[in-house]
Amino acid sequence: MTDKPNVLRETDDEARKLAHTLLRGARSGSLAAIEPESGGFPFVSRVLVGMDVDGVPLILISKLSTHTKALLADTRASLLTGEPGKGDPLAHPRLTVQCEAEAVARDSEAHARIRERFVRRHPKSKLYVDFPDFGFFRLNPLRASLNGGFGRAYVLTAEDLVIESAATVSLAAMEAGAIAHMNADHAEAVKFYAERLCNAPEGDWKVVGIDAAGLDLAYGDQLKRLEFPAPMRDSSELRPLLRELYG
Repeated sequence: MTDKPNVLRETDDEARKLAHTLLRGARSGSLAAIEPESGGFPFVSRVLVGMDVDGVPLILISKLSTHTKALLADTRASLLTGEPGKGDPLAHPRLTVQCEAEAVARDSEAHARIRERFVRRHPKSKLYVDFPDFGFFRLNPLRASLNGGFGRAYVLTAEDLVIESAATVSLAAMEAGAIAHMNADHAEAVKFYAERLCNAPEGDWKVVGIDAAGLDLAYGDQLKRLEFPAPMRDSSELRPLLRELYG
């Protein structure tokens, strides 16, 4: 009896970069949770997706919704990201992340940071983000399945997905100021990052997120993720790195 062929490829840096772009550059995704009232059937819903400074995906959902009740009863969840383009939708890359949902308390130290990052990415969420029935969850990755197209399947670990850098805390503290400075004083560089480095269409692109591993760029309802060649180790690397990318 012959062994079944292994359809998985070895996870390499190219696969990790694609996974990072699919997850960190997602505006929305499909969230699957376990609905207790149905006897454990999966319940899938579309959600807006944000990202915390450490690369952990964020969602903002109402306590009145089925998926919030499901996550509070059972923290296991899966998040699917990756938008289909023209032609066969299965020919386009997508990422399924198995996660453990962690509710973010409004009085926690992390809430203000998470709220600010999420609203910058999704400005319309400002209309309801402070409603008493809405709350954030961090979806802490456990493992992921990446389908990069036909014959390109990979398994990734939590370590492959999160951002591990000594610069994370200091970058979070300076993020808002750095974003305001880039958008006000370096608009041409921001435009270059989006249109030349991310192959985005022409537009009034803005920086909406900075972390140790890359930039989040937005124009209207479009979002692009620019991954740095390697995560920064210190926040002092930000200015020369952005200058080098523009050069």
